[in-house]
Amino acid sequence: MASNSFGQMFRVTTWGESHGPAIGCVIDGAPPLVSLSEADIQVWMDRRKPGQSKYVTQRREPDQVRILSGVFEGVTTGTPISLMIENMDQRSKDYGDIKDKFRPGHADFTYWKKYGVRDYRGGGRSSARETASRVAAGAVARRVLTHLLGDAPVIRGALIQVGTEQIDRARWDWEEVERNPFWCPDPEAAARWAEYLDGVRKSGSSVGAVIEVVAEGAPAGLGEPIYGKVDSDLAQAMMSINAVKGVEIGAGFAAAALTGEENADEMRSPSEGPAHNRPTPVFKSNHAGGVLGGITTGQDLVCRFAVKPTSSILTPRETVDVDMQESEILTKGRHDPCVGIRAVPVGEAMMAVTLADHLLRHRGQIGAID
Repeated sequence: MASNSFGQMFRVTTWGESHGPAIGCVIDGAPPLVSLSEADIQVWMDRRKPGQSKYVTQRREPDQVRILSGVFEGVTTGTPISLMIENMDQRSKDYGDIKDKFRPGHADFTYWKKYGVRDYRGGGRSSARETASRVAAGAVARRVLTHLLGDAPVIRGALIQVGTEQIDRARWDWEEVERNPFWCPDPEAAARWAEYLDGVRKSGSSVGAVIEVVAEGAPAGLGEPIYGKVDSDLAQAMMSINAVKGVEIGAGFAAAALTGEENADEMRSPSEGPAHNRPTPVFKSNHAGGVLGGITTGQDLVCRFAVKPTSSILTPRETVDVDMQESEILTKGRHDPCVGIRAVPVGEAMMAVTLADHLLRHRGQIGAID
């Protein structure tokens, strides 16, 4: 399995399994002299860790991160940064009954078909547990962005839909995101979701979700026009997150229903004089989601991704075993009624990693951001 890395200049490689002794990542390409401590990373890990409400898996993991290499006396050295997170609350016995059966909706069959072996304990490498490593890498990426830009982009995510229940964008409040267990920017929607998900959880079922991630203040000029597009790399970053089945940038699929006049983001002169040789215009709208021709415009970088319902549910489902014999399966264990809730900080992390990578690529080819 050679595809465990993401990025070119800021390159993240994750390792470990859901029920192994530990998980982690190696980050190569982080520049030297970036201020970095375990506390800088832990603050983001704490936002993602399981067991923080009744609406997510009750697996109890402290998700304490350890820096094993690449940092000396509080700053990065320019060498690979290795991070480790110990798994403390594995219950592998929960999966003993399904070791020879394939869970519908999971990667069990495809993994077994490809490799001829699979770690049935929580999905092994294909478990959402892997995303903890991404959040750790995203924390490092944020430090790199701050180090290189000074005023780093403000990267924030929010849950905008749970199952069939959507937010009202007229009530969007970023501060509300931190006040409820759903990362929801609409307080009225959050109240409805609590009752809605209570019913889903008690029935042993699950629902999907849509997450929106915004990078406010992303510099203009990042990305390349063909295979190195920021939006294509961002789509890959989000699509690689466990359970994600769809990604869109800006207006996304809704752009298909717009006219050319409606979709065009008209430009006006900046209100202040040019601060450098290539000033940034004022855009009257942002249907493009902050990217034109694969290159950032300086507007908010906006990405949304759809997460499918958690496949592990308590309702018996029809399946087959490794001998292709028909059977029924009921998944035990501790699972999220809506795995999309904990995907919010993961989406933020992948936005940060993508931007850090493109910023370093830009500096390598062009130099400092103009």
